[in-house]
Amino acid sequence: MVRTILFDLDDTLLDFHKAEKAALKSTLERFGKRADDYIAKRYSEVNRDQWKLLEQGKLTREQLKLRRFDLLFRDFGLDSDPESAARSYEKALGVGHFVIDGAPELLDALHGRYELYLVSNGTASVQEGRLDSAGIKKYFKGVFLSEYLGVEKPNRAFFDRCFEQIGGLDRESTVIVGDSLSSDIKGGKNAGIRTIWFNPRHESAGDSAPDYEICSLLELKELLEKI
Repeated sequence: MVRTILFDLDDTLLDFHKAEKAALKSTLERFGKRADDYIAKRYSEVNRDQWKLLEQGKLTREQLKLRRFDLLFRDFGLDSDPESAARSYEKALGVGHFVIDGAPELLDALHGRYELYLVSNGTASVQEGRLDSAGIKKYFKGVFLSEYLGVEKPNRAFFDRCFEQIGGLDRESTVIVGDSLSSDIKGGKNAGIRTIWFNPRHESAGDSAPDYEICSLLELKELLEKI
């Protein structure tokens, strides 16, 4: 029986890809550059790679913020300052939000029936701004951001620090729901809790093997009643 649910935020409840594209467009326009689909796609790839390095402990958060723009500008021969771009991008990213289909309805249905917590590696100022904009913070008993905890998912220490603050958590009745195999699913396994992979793109899990898989958020309510 499930009592506690840990939710990832980006691309699980809020659409990070849309937010990322809008923030990049705003940032590049500020520097007199045009963010077409090709450059947006390349930035998304570069950004994803840098976050994976952060998860592996190979980059610091501050290095990530600059490196993604440094690499992008080099790729396209753009003569712009990565540091200024990083500041502009982060400010734009923290304004407004895009909701994943079914997220508000799901949280309404689960609130009060389960203990809900949010676990995210995202930059604290950005996540706090997006949570306020989306109005979904009220559903969670706690919000755990890696920047404040001092360690990233999928490290077990991230979850240990969350669980210490929750107090009395039973790992056997706890699940994590997230879209990232390298962060959420691997992290859940490291923490000794069951994992639910949100996979709307019907991708292959490879060797990651989550305990459960859903392709739509609205599938989660029925799944929770069965496990």
